Amino acid sequence: MLLRTVISTIATVAIFLLAGQVTAGEQAQPSTTSAAHTIDSFIVKRMDEAGVMGLAAAIVVHKKVVWMKGYGFADKERAVPFTPDTVMNIGSISKTFTGVALMRAVQEGKLSLDEDINSYLPFKIINPHHPNDKVTLRQLATHTSGITDRWSVYKDTYHYGGTPEPLGKFLKSYFVPGGRYYSKENFLNVKPGTHREYSNIAAGLAGYIVELAVGKKLNVYAKQCIFSPLRMDNSSWLLSEVKPGKHSKLYVAQDGLTIPIPLYELTTYPDGGVRTSVSDLSKLFVALLNDGVYEGTRILDKPSVDEMLRFHYTDSNKPDNVSLEEKNSGLFWQSKYNVTRIGHGGSDPGLQTDMLSNLSKDVGVILFTNTSLSGEEKRQYNAIFLELWKHAEALKEKGR
Repeated sequence: MLLRTVISTIATVAIFLLAGQVTAGEQAQPSTTSAAHTIDSFIVKRMDEAGVMGLAAAIVVHKKVVWMKGYGFADKERAVPFTPDTVMNIGSISKTFTGVALMRAVQEGKLSLDEDINSYLPFKIINPHHPNDKVTLRQLATHTSGITDRWSVYKDTYHYGGTPEPLGKFLKSYFVPGGRYYSKENFLNVKPGTHREYSNIAAGLAGYIVELAVGKKLNVYAKQCIFSPLRMDNSSWLLSEVKPGKHSKLYVAQDGLTIPIPLYELTTYPDGGVRTSVSDLSKLFVALLNDGVYEGTRILDKPSVDEMLRFHYTDSNKPDNVSLEEKNSGLFWQSKYNVTRIGHGGSDPGLQTDMLSNLSKDVGVILFTNTSLSGEEKRQYNAIFLELWKHAEALKEKGR
């Protein structure tokens, strides 16, 4: 117990020393010194209580980044600070990138959201419970396809070393009878489009269909259509593409200790494989909130962004297990906090992330930590997010 107390005290002091770590990306309209000290103190205290090793955040007001800062460590052993430019995998926020790539392919006339996905695939996917009903890209992107993640299979799509199985090979063996991973349990006994179940494998399938349609892997297509135009110079879809020394270590907070874990790759990388920084991600976030444009650069036309971000569940067209006061969905873009925030979050071994705006898109917060959390630790992370949100609202009022 004494050792843990000493470790905690040292960590707290170190985090306070690093609390001022900011890149040149810290923006105009800074908070007052008093307000900055208050939020710094709040974040550092909650990080210490949760065992969070490193954290960075950005605040967007009226489609501009107005505050950005990092705290703690990207690598504690080497005393590398965690800054807004620190690169890490972002979990399911990656699905937003898949959504942008999907809408870009639709915009280019290479895909249709409501076509049977079998029109694009080299193998057939048929829900054995509803064999006469088609599955569409819109259903994949709103998690209403009837595809489910069978945990006994999905857990092995994380690869700590070695080369992941090719995405297309995995999907064929998961969906085609006789395949290594095939089971009727890979599908829900529901008519496609009528029931919501969040599915990572369905997101992987959507990304694979984009690849087939554009004739390029997602990492290449995303660099062409997203990363390069937005000058997201520290972003990539694969661990092998991250610049040496840029990637944060990942940690797990457990029983009062924060333990490092190995980095990993994903077989179903369209659902969670993107590596980026808070600074880089803020550019995509602003573009989506600003009808597809960031600092004069357009990545999607306005109708495509509108279609991606609009709520698809309505009174006359909603999943049978959804209350519209509690949940809604765009295309790989969804609500949180009882439909008061929109965007996406991510949770994977060694990380927790959020990228959310209000419904009017004039306030947004991005939050990364390189530490996976649960229980009380996760509640401390949520408290940090809500405190950042209060700070964002205050900056909005100050800027009026």
